[in-house]
Amino acid sequence: MNSLNTELALAPLGAGDLIDRAVRLYRRHFLTLIRIAAPPVLVSALGSTITTIAWRELTATPNELQMVLYVLMLLGGILIIICGSLFSVIVMGGSTRTLVAHLLWNEPVTARATYRAVKSRFWGLLGASVMVALWLGFAAFLGFMAFYMVAAVVWLGALAFASMLSGWVAGIVGGLGTVIAIVSGLILFFFLAGRMAYVPQAMLVEGKAVFPAISRSFSLASGNVRRLMAMTLFTFFGTYSALMLLMIPLGWFGYLNGVDLSPFGSTWPTWYAIGYEVILQCSHIMLAPIWMLGFSLLYVDERVRHEGYDIELMAARQLPEMPKLPGVNSPFAPALVTGRAPKFVPPPPGPGPTGSVLGLS
Repeated sequence: MNSLNTELALAPLGAGDLIDRAVRLYRRHFLTLIRIAAPPVLVSALGSTITTIAWRELTATPNELQMVLYVLMLLGGILIIICGSLFSVIVMGGSTRTLVAHLLWNEPVTARATYRAVKSRFWGLLGASVMVALWLGFAAFLGFMAFYMVAAVVWLGALAFASMLSGWVAGIVGGLGTVIAIVSGLILFFFLAGRMAYVPQAMLVEGKAVFPAISRSFSLASGNVRRLMAMTLFTFFGTYSALMLLMIPLGWFGYLNGVDLSPFGSTWPTWYAIGYEVILQCSHIMLAPIWMLGFSLLYVDERVRHEGYDIELMAARQLPEMPKLPGVNSPFAPALVTGRAPKFVPPPPGPGPTGSVLGLS
């Protein structure tokens, strides 16, 4: 990652560039990133396993006392899944701080540094993550309403003109209308969800409190809908591609033991359902680092686009920390808020660095 640390010129990223750099960073720091991303996913995996067991037993037990027990297990599993999801948002902020610290001072990318940063602001990050989750739920509701209204208008129109159109033409119109409704709902969802995309990053990189970080995220997130959608779709299809590869051995083993693998067949045995959940979470562990890196690079890229952040990073690397004078509040925030002043190392002689702050060539 030395080339990433020494190349500091303006280079805003498109959606493809963002995914490309995230994948290349992922390849260079595979094991470290897996260690960073694994704990939140393992928490969610535990909740999914508990939920799977509780739901299967709840629908099969005739005993009322056991039914109450399985209902409590089900609620507990759902709560654990929610905690794992919030933990993922928290860790995302720590990974961004680790990336920026590497850009500034060539500090190693380690799981310890990431979780040390998370620990320093854990409760604030937890509160911010809850607010982000509520906002995402609100955005999902509005996105679904947009999908429902567009689809309803299209299908009502298709039914109204069904007598004038042939059956296959009405079907094509309805299908195109459904696609348009899905795209409209997704655009609205990502437009709203993107407003809160940089809350943990603003807290750990810029040292802001929860509500100033939310305001900062709203002001910074503009024009990121396409890149958010591209990264989400890439991660989604990548996760389920990895799931299909990992499912092949379990599927063969289940088939040889008489398990009906059809989604419309009989209920899967408990061991197969749990194995499926474990493999699903393993695929999430494999792809979660790309998601975290994508958000980290997207945050840095937004600041490059709007604030010349790469020049700020270069100045922070070349110059010592601005002295703090009594009674004077500087309007310029440091590139990375920290409680310690990094030891100043004079810049090496010769031509200055060239390239891209986010390039890996």
